[in-house]
Amino acid sequence: MRYPEHPGSKGTEGTSQAAAASIAGHTSHLRRRVLKAFAKHGELTALELIDRMEESRWSIQPRISELRALGLVESTGERRRKPSGKSGAVQRITALGWEVLK
Repeated sequence: MRYPEHPGSKGTEGTSQAAAASIAGHTSHLRRRVLKAFAKHGELTALELIDRMEESRWSIQPRISELRALGLVESTGERRRKPSGKSGAVQRITALGWEVLK
Protein backbone atom coordinates (compact mmCIF):
# COMPACT_ATOMS: atom_id res chain seq x y z
CA MET A 1 0.00 0.00 0.00
CA ARG A 2 1.02 3.58 -0.55
CA TYR A 3 0.39 6.85 1.24
CA PRO A 4 -2.17 7.86 2.42
CA GLU A 5 -3.56 4.36 3.04
CA HIS A 6 -0.19 3.43 4.59
CA PRO A 7 1.81 5.78 6.85
CA GLY A 8 4.33 7.88 4.95
CA SER A 9 8.07 8.00 5.54
CA LYS A 10 11.05 9.94 4.27
CA GLY A 11 13.82 8.41 2.22
CA THR A 12 14.24 4.74 1.43
CA GLU A 13 15.73 3.40 4.66
CA GLY A 14 16.22 4.35 8.26
CA THR A 15 14.24 5.38 11.30
CA SER A 16 11.43 7.04 9.32
CA GLN A 17 10.61 3.75 7.60
CA ALA A 18 10.86 1.86 10.89
CA ALA A 19 8.46 4.30 12.54
CA ALA A 20 5.97 4.02 9.66
CA ALA A 21 6.13 0.23 9.77
CA SER A 22 5.65 0.15 13.54
CA ILE A 23 2.43 2.18 13.45
CA ALA A 24 1.02 0.76 10.21
CA GLY A 25 -1.28 -1.70 12.00
CA HIS A 26 -2.84 1.08 14.07
CA THR A 27 -3.37 3.86 11.54
CA SER A 28 -6.86 2.94 10.32
CA HIS A 29 -8.08 2.83 13.94
CA LEU A 30 -6.38 6.16 14.72
CA ARG A 31 -7.78 7.81 11.57
CA ARG A 32 -11.29 6.73 12.60
CA ARG A 33 -10.73 8.12 16.10
CA VAL A 34 -9.57 11.42 14.59
CA LEU A 35 -12.70 11.60 12.41
CA LYS A 36 -14.90 10.88 15.43
CA ALA A 37 -13.08 13.58 17.43
CA PHE A 38 -13.74 16.13 14.66
CA ALA A 39 -17.39 15.01 14.66
CA LYS A 40 -17.62 15.52 18.41
CA HIS A 41 -15.64 18.77 18.72
CA GLY A 42 -16.27 20.50 15.38
CA GLU A 43 -13.83 22.68 13.47
CA LEU A 44 -10.37 22.67 15.08
CA THR A 45 -6.71 23.16 14.36
CA ALA A 46 -4.53 20.06 14.56
CA LEU A 47 -3.15 21.11 17.95
CA GLU A 48 -6.63 21.82 19.33
CA LEU A 49 -7.77 18.36 18.23
CA ILE A 50 -4.67 16.68 19.66
CA ASP A 51 -5.27 18.44 22.99
CA ARG A 52 -8.89 17.22 23.13
CA MET A 53 -7.88 13.68 22.17
CA GLU A 54 -5.11 13.60 24.79
CA GLU A 55 -2.85 11.72 22.40
CA SER A 56 0.66 12.16 21.11
CA ARG A 57 1.04 14.82 18.43
CA TRP A 58 3.31 12.39 16.55
CA SER A 59 0.50 9.80 16.37
CA ILE A 60 -2.36 12.15 15.49
CA GLN A 61 -1.02 14.93 13.28
CA PRO A 62 0.08 12.51 10.51
CA ARG A 63 -3.38 10.91 10.61
CA ILE A 64 -4.95 14.33 9.97
CA SER A 65 -2.66 14.72 6.94
CA GLU A 66 -3.70 11.26 5.71
CA LEU A 67 -7.38 12.11 6.17
CA ARG A 68 -6.87 15.30 4.16
CA ALA A 69 -5.17 13.33 1.38
CA LEU A 70 -8.11 10.89 1.39
CA GLY A 71 -10.60 13.76 1.10
CA LEU A 72 -12.19 13.08 4.50
CA VAL A 73 -10.96 16.26 6.21
CA GLU A 74 -10.42 19.72 4.71
CA SER A 75 -9.28 23.18 5.69
CA THR A 76 -12.02 25.71 6.44
CA GLY A 77 -9.80 28.57 5.25
CA GLU A 78 -9.73 29.97 8.80
CA ARG A 79 -6.51 30.21 10.80
CA ARG A 80 -6.11 30.40 14.60
CA ARG A 81 -3.16 31.39 16.75
CA LYS A 82 -1.23 28.46 18.22
CA PRO A 83 0.63 28.57 21.57
CA SER A 84 3.83 29.25 19.59
CA GLY A 85 2.29 32.48 18.30
CA LYS A 86 2.12 31.14 14.74
CA SER A 87 -1.20 30.43 13.08
CA GLY A 88 -2.67 27.01 12.36
CA ALA A 89 -5.24 25.97 9.77
CA VAL A 90 -8.70 25.06 11.07
CA GLN A 91 -9.88 21.67 9.77
CA ARG A 92 -13.30 20.07 9.41
CA ILE A 93 -14.87 16.83 8.21
CA THR A 94 -15.92 16.77 4.54
CA ALA A 95 -19.20 15.35 3.28
CA LEU A 96 -17.28 12.19 2.34
CA GLY A 97 -15.87 12.05 5.87
CA TRP A 98 -19.39 12.18 7.32
CA GLU A 99 -20.40 9.35 4.98
CA VAL A 100 -17.50 7.22 6.23
CA LEU A 101 -18.67 7.73 9.82
CA LYS A 102 -22.20 6.46 9.10
